[in-house]
Parts: sequence; structure tokens; C-alpha cells
Amino acid sequence: MFEQFFGLKFNPFTKEIPDKDLFMSQDLKELISRLKYLQNTRGIGLLVGEAGTGKSTALRQYASSLNPSLYKVCYFALSTVTVKEFYHGLASMLGETPAYKKIALFQQIQRAILSYYFDQRITPVIMLDEIHMASNAVLEDLRLIFNFNMDSSNPFILILSGQPLIKTKLSLNINSPLRQRLAVKYTLQGLSKDELPEYIKTRLKIAGLTQDIFTPAALQAIYANTKGFPRLVNNLATTCLMFAASQNKMLIDEEIVYQAQNEITL
Repeated sequence: MFEQFFGLKFNPFTKEIPDKDLFMSQDLKELISRLKYLQNTRGIGLLVGEAGTGKSTALRQYASSLNPSLYKVCYFALSTVTVKEFYHGLASMLGETPAYKKIALFQQIQRAILSYYFDQRITPVIMLDEIHMASNAVLEDLRLIFNFNMDSSNPFILILSGQPLIKTKLSLNINSPLRQRLAVKYTLQGLSKDELPEYIKTRLKIAGLTQDIFTPAALQAIYANTKGFPRLVNNLATTCLMFAASQNKMLIDEEIVYQAQNEITL
């Protein structure tokens, strides 16, 4: 195992890294600042990013920062669900036993949100991941179900997160009312070229390795192959460690990166 070869306590590039140890890139800092603004104003926010840019990780970190006595976090990873299935899942996350009819589900969800906010003084924070997979019917109902007091109050925080396709869907006339209600919009770009070395170094340090084992040329090669997308960086860096260990090499150069990338591509 490469962990033993390099003297690591665990795989430093695992996605199971504790929230407190996540690398705070400039991209993530900008996103958190916008989510804090949304937290103060409430309403609807949109997070966009290519696959692997860290959207779900960012949501997880933000959720962990919220005081559970003040916020009720509901995380829903959307797929090709119908409107009724979406209502059913949302009602369940809000602690309700879902009603059978759609109109009853609609009323049930709104009552639950109002009860949390006004009666319990708890703000529901609803995170809908993979929103780009939602149908126009679901997007239309989002606007309706999160309309309170004739759209005069926001007793909730709704965060929509998905790949760039969601921008195309929201540009359609049918989704214009939802698009106009977005209070915050942010697009994740991933790690910058200058941040990548520190990201790699920080991850290795958390796992117990303090010396630099990736050469500058190797880091450049990793960035060139991943564009700084954290998931791709993690996958490639892990494969580099495995490949280097199999060849008894303590130093990872650009040649190992290229061979590791070829292995991933196959």
C-alpha cells in the first residue's frame, strides 16, 4: 500500500477528509461569503460548477458551519424525479409524513417551513444538489412552493446547486420567474494554478507527511491535466502515489504524473 511506503496515516486525497481540514481556496472563500449573505437575507441562491469543482463538498462544509439549534439543513440530491416525488422527498426531510395528494403535499411543506421559522425560530436551509437534472416542471414548482405571503417573505434558505446546464434551463422563458428570484449566484472555478502546490502540501501534511514529494514540474503537469478541479486533482494525485510506490520512487516527477494520467484515461 502506498500509505505505508510514504509513511502516510491515510490517503491524503480521500473525499472523506474532515470539514475542518478542507483547503480554503479563494474560490471557496468567495462562495462562503455569498452564502453568508444569503444566510442573512434568506431566499434563493444558485451555485454552478463543472463536475469535480467541489460543489457538494462546499455545501457540506457550509452545512457543518450552521448552528443546528438555529438552522434545519435538508440536503436533496436530485435525479429525474417527478414533481410529486420531489414534494414527497422534501416533506420527508422536513420531518413530515408525506400526504398522498400533490396539493396536500404542497400545503404540508409550506406549513412545515412556516412552523420551523415562526414557531421554532429555526430557518430551514434546503440544498438541492444536481439541480441541472431537474425537469422544467420541477423548476416551475420550486418557484410556487417557495412563495410565501404573496412573495413578500422568505422564511427559508434555498440553495440550488448544479452543472452549467442549469444556466441554459433557467434562461428559458418558462423559468424566468425563478431566475428573477435568485438573490445570489456564484460559479465555482476550482483551484488556481498558484493554489495547487499549497493544496497538495496541505493534504499531505494532514496525512502525516511534511516533505515535498511532488516536484514543481509534476505540480504543473497535474494542473494541466485537471484544470484545478479538486476531484480530478485528488484522483490524479492518488494514482501518482500508487504508481510511485509500485516503482519504489519517493519523488513524484512529471513523468510519473503523465503515466498516472494515462492509467486514469484507460
